[in-house]
Amino acid sequence: MSKLIISEPVVSVEWLHANLNAENVIILDASIKKVGGPDDSKSDIQIPNTRFFDLKEAFSDTSAPFPTTFPSEEQFTKSAQALGINKDSAIVVYDDKGIYSSARAWWLFKAMGHNSVAVLDGGLPAWIQAGYKTELKQESQFNKGDFQAHYKPELMMFFNDVKRVSETKSHIIIDARSEARFKSLVPEPRAGLRSGTIPNSVNLPFEDLLDDNVLKSSDVIEAKFKKLANKETSLVFSCGSGITACVLALGAEISGYKNISVYDGSWTEWGSLVPE
Repeated sequence: MSKLIISEPVVSVEWLHANLNAENVIILDASIKKVGGPDDSKSDIQIPNTRFFDLKEAFSDTSAPFPTTFPSEEQFTKSAQALGINKDSAIVVYDDKGIYSSARAWWLFKAMGHNSVAVLDGGLPAWIQAGYKTELKQESQFNKGDFQAHYKPELMMFFNDVKRVSETKSHIIIDARSEARFKSLVPEPRAGLRSGTIPNSVNLPFEDLLDDNVLKSSDVIEAKFKKLANKETSLVFSCGSGITACVLALGAEISGYKNISVYDGSWTEWGSLVPE
């Protein structure tokens, strides 16, 4: 088979099944446990030929004070090469919840300059529901890839960036947490973290883009973003710790927004550094 280039941010399980054996397709499982939730992962099975994308360790700066912190170019390059990822790899990322942490892995690749990458719509549950073959997870070693990260700083924001845009209102800050968390009606799931919101932010829960963990139609998603901002507006997405903010980034890209970025530390960082 000839080499593929992925040009859309999302692919279906039917597309992946048809292209499972393309020579440059790399399938990554970026599943993580939800903070404060049960470990409900289907830990024993995977899509055939999957490689584990270790979002919490190999692809995060574990020396940082906050979880799932954006890694350096050097760390990302080394970890991607260890998975056998090449410069011309066509990457499909999924997770075991449908669409949750897979979007974070997708966004990391984009922020590191690799655009031939997509999220698997519906993830492992959709693959299983379609009746496609799975296999037991297994430890694997890969030939070292030639992937090289090229960081695109316009796609990420950090504390001082968000403090500035919050004060100047130069961007619309969109929070992906649930409405109850955004309005401080329920405690944060992370122990010891205060409730609250970033000043001048608005709320679009990431789950509003999904039906049973599969993306709603592009028209429905676009309509949700249009209620908050036109396509010339600069957007920055936040959540609890920079994971589900990337689901909103995925929805915004599907909807044709161009000036988008993700606040890496999100509410975990802001709520820790800024007193009530």
